[in-house]
Amino acid sequence: MELFRIKKDIAFMRHAKVFNAISFATFLIAVAILFSKGLHLSVEFTGGTLMELQYTQAPSSLEPIRDTLTSQGLADSQVQTFGSTRDILIRVPNRTNQSSAAVSTTVFGAICESSRGAVRSVSYQGPQGEQLSHEACFDAGDKEIVNVKRVEFVGPQVGEELATDGAMALLVVILGIVAYLAVRFEWRFAVSTIVANLHDVVIILGFFSLFQWEFSLPVLAAVLAVLGYSVNESVVVFDRVRETLRNSRLRGMTIPQVLDHAITRTISRTIITHGSTQAMVLCMLFFGGPSLHYFAIALTIGICFGIYSSVLVAGPMAMWLGISREHFIKAAVKKDEAVV
Repeated sequence: MELFRIKKDIAFMRHAKVFNAISFATFLIAVAILFSKGLHLSVEFTGGTLMELQYTQAPSSLEPIRDTLTSQGLADSQVQTFGSTRDILIRVPNRTNQSSAAVSTTVFGAICESSRGAVRSVSYQGPQGEQLSHEACFDAGDKEIVNVKRVEFVGPQVGEELATDGAMALLVVILGIVAYLAVRFEWRFAVSTIVANLHDVVIILGFFSLFQWEFSLPVLAAVLAVLGYSVNESVVVFDRVRETLRNSRLRGMTIPQVLDHAITRTISRTIITHGSTQAMVLCMLFFGGPSLHYFAIALTIGICFGIYSSVLVAGPMAMWLGISREHFIKAAVKKDEAVV
């Protein structure tokens, strides 16, 4: 399917040096920002207090809870539904001068006060007959509004393990992409594609470091998704390159002309694919709420730079690595004539 067809190939490779210079400059800037400012890691990576609250009636919105936490100086806290609309999960980052119990008491007291209630300890009998208790918030009519189901402390060791597992997942994805492209195409295409995709990853991390946006597990998932998404675009372009190199009617084309031809012929497909994907991501960004905000931002940056890198970074890189027609055309094997 094509929205339009460009009859004359666009000379992208004529400006390959300019594209490479821009890519190298943005990469260095992103790396410098990462080293100077670092990432603003979320509770999953740094550790903190995990609270699960259960409301008698599902709150109409989570914004009042977030506003309450912000007023307590806990703007970095995460609030989301958990299981059902009545169950709310709150992740509060570590505070150096307070224990986990003190943080949970402060948070629940502020939430109860914002609901115009009072905190009271409630005793009840457990499943094994043991006496248990939890904190609950009651309104003026002595009706329970919300209670604390559990409070847990997420230590920094757990966060370090998540960070290590996340880095390992990123490495496995990169190695898998390189192996796939090397088998399907040629090692020069594999190297150029992974360089272009790593360019996207570093740019995303650079943005999150520059603006100190929270880097959480959903953002890490978005980074991994961008890797796979960008590879798809590179595969389409390089597949057209391979077809063009094998086409006997186009033997007169030089390598830069082949790359220009492949990129131009896939522009319509690129616009349709990236346009529809970006529309969906923008819906998450504007209407998905705070829980999907940074996830959608990471995808938005990745899609925008993925178009650039898959076409204008991977193509010139493959050209500089020395791809040629001989890499894709097998030489004919001459059979020895039978001796009579």
